[in-house]
Amino acid sequence: MLHPNRFSGKVALVTGAAQGIGKTVALQLLQEAGSVVMVDRSPIVNEIASQLSEDHKNKALPVVADLEQFSGFQSVVEQAVAKFGRIDILINNVGGTIWMKPFATYEEDQIEKEIRRSLFPTLWGCRAVLPVMLDQKGGVIVNVSSVATRGINRVPYAAAKGGVNALTAAMAFEYAEKNIRVNAVAPGGTEAPERLIPRNETPDSEQEKLWRQEVANQTTESSLMKRYGTIEEQTSAILFLASDEASYITGVTIPVAGGDLG
Repeated sequence: MLHPNRFSGKVALVTGAAQGIGKTVALQLLQEAGSVVMVDRSPIVNEIASQLSEDHKNKALPVVADLEQFSGFQSVVEQAVAKFGRIDILINNVGGTIWMKPFATYEEDQIEKEIRRSLFPTLWGCRAVLPVMLDQKGGVIVNVSSVATRGINRVPYAAAKGGVNALTAAMAFEYAEKNIRVNAVAPGGTEAPERLIPRNETPDSEQEKLWRQEVANQTTESSLMKRYGTIEEQTSAILFLASDEASYITGVTIPVAGGDLG
């Protein structure tokens, strides 16, 4: 559901904006009168921006960056401020399971890659944007976590998203008096088109396909509603927390998972 002018005068930075939840969030922010910095590691984000209407093009800034590095996120923040003069909203959407398999089968470098993918972009994003929000005396951060903090075949990812939940609560505690709200949304299983860029460049073995199916089965069974959610259902929760409608909400992680609390 669209809320015309809900983000009028606001500048939002959305990561992972080339596809899935991040793309939908970024496009709806534009439709609701916001200005948007659309960030992704893939140049596809430039193609998306080029297809916008002329009015929306003027309010969108596509940026290609490696957000697993603090320097990458700092550069994005600098470009955002240079273009729009401020950042009112940060939506940390980068992350996602690379492998799905029993923890005993993970290799050391795979564990490190999972943490770098699903914790550090959020950690770096919060740190990079804070000076801007402190200078402008306010802001909103929405982190995208996951209910997979309790689930099978994704222990490193669960650890990363557990870290996202913890930093969300701690930052909200630390910066509430500075007029900065920090919340998280924890999606459950979400129906989405096939990824344009796979998280794992190596195709799954037959055994790995079985392990992924175990995750899908457990995800559905853990949901009271016994189904996956839609991208639109996730987007609605994220944008609510980003809006002034949630002005008295901070420091919480809201599951959007059909009753699965993670």
